[in-house]
Amino acid sequence: MIPRYTRPQMAEIWTAETRFRIWFEIEAHAADAMAELGLIPKTAAKAIWDKGRNARFDVERIEAIEREVKHDVIAFLTHLAEIVGPDARFVHQGLTSSDVLDTCFNVQLVRAADLLIADADALLQALKRRAFEHKLTPTIGRSHGIHAEPTTFGLKLAGAYAEFARGRERLVAARKEVATASISGAVGTFAQVDPRVEAHVAKAMGLAVEPISTQVIPRDRHAMYFATLGVIGASVERLATEIRHLQRTEVLEAEEYFSEGQKGSSAMPHKRNPVLSENLTGLARVVRAYVTPALENVALWHERDISHSSVERMIGPDATVTLDFALARLAGLIDKLVVYPQNMRKNLDRLGGLIHSQRIMLALTQKGVAREEAYRLVQRNAMKAWSGEGDFGALLDADPDVRKHLSKPEIAASFDLDAHLRHVDTIFQRVFGKA
Repeated sequence: MIPRYTRPQMAEIWTAETRFRIWFEIEAHAADAMAELGLIPKTAAKAIWDKGRNARFDVERIEAIEREVKHDVIAFLTHLAEIVGPDARFVHQGLTSSDVLDTCFNVQLVRAADLLIADADALLQALKRRAFEHKLTPTIGRSHGIHAEPTTFGLKLAGAYAEFARGRERLVAARKEVATASISGAVGTFAQVDPRVEAHVAKAMGLAVEPISTQVIPRDRHAMYFATLGVIGASVERLATEIRHLQRTEVLEAEEYFSEGQKGSSAMPHKRNPVLSENLTGLARVVRAYVTPALENVALWHERDISHSSVERMIGPDATVTLDFALARLAGLIDKLVVYPQNMRKNLDRLGGLIHSQRIMLALTQKGVAREEAYRLVQRNAMKAWSGEGDFGALLDADPDVRKHLSKPEIAASFDLDAHLRHVDTIFQRVFGKA
């Protein structure tokens, strides 16, 4: 986790202090269940809670023990015994390290998902507000980077809203997918621990019971989780790339907010660069890079190995922290995005009406002209206009082959901008529902 791209709430989930606190809760809840089943004294379970509930787990002490024993869970249990005293012999009865590690990791991923879902909600709110603000702000649509037909800036933002709404749904599903607990002992057979202990711990930690574990929780669950983060990262980059293109000097239809005192270049005082969008593009690449390691973690040897462990110690914090930061930054970017409708209109008119070429072609077909011939007639005039040989509308008016079928008013009617916007309300209802 790099402080520059880290927000405190998400970072807190991945601290050593939080991890050890969750480990303790797992062990203490397991002790409660065992006490209820008569497997350990109830006084022992009470002592574990009483002495550990408000204890400060000494990270440096645990790390010092681990340097000697070369095992993180044993190091923690040794330190816990120092806190609890003799009753600590009833801690970890029948459990294996993965029971604690995997259940804890899933608790952390669930908490991270909750923050990411909240991030998505904030972004969706910003996108919806700006989409309705520019619902009927006409702008040019582009395919292959080339002017195509008119759309609205509100529709651009509505498309992003729909995409991130799908991303939110995937986050909810990924949260559910990974929200399982395993307290099944070595190789997952419950030979040394009652399944009822697992059920108790799972409920206490807000998780579901893993139906079958092999000492480790199956990593296809985690692969789906990180794949979801990767897809959302791709959506972040898609919107960021759009803004970067729109901010180019030659386009300048929208621009990141440039605050007073902000500087864009150490060399050129005039520069206003899309630094936030570029930053988001880079962060999205990092989030997506963690998907492949998560997929490769699925194939573990037999009932367990720890090849996944080192991967998850890195990708768990880094992927969630990075996406959390990116979503928050994107929400702020959209909220303050400066939009230039006058430049949008200027760009709409840049090609002298060529963007209405399809409407002319369709008007000809409605008059009985074969589509191929209609295409040829329109393209013939469009290419002249493209080359600067005249205004598209004037060229059409002067083309006898076109005028055989279309009157001057009919040609002019095909240049109606509003015709391209007549179904905006329908699309908005599909995306946002009825107002």
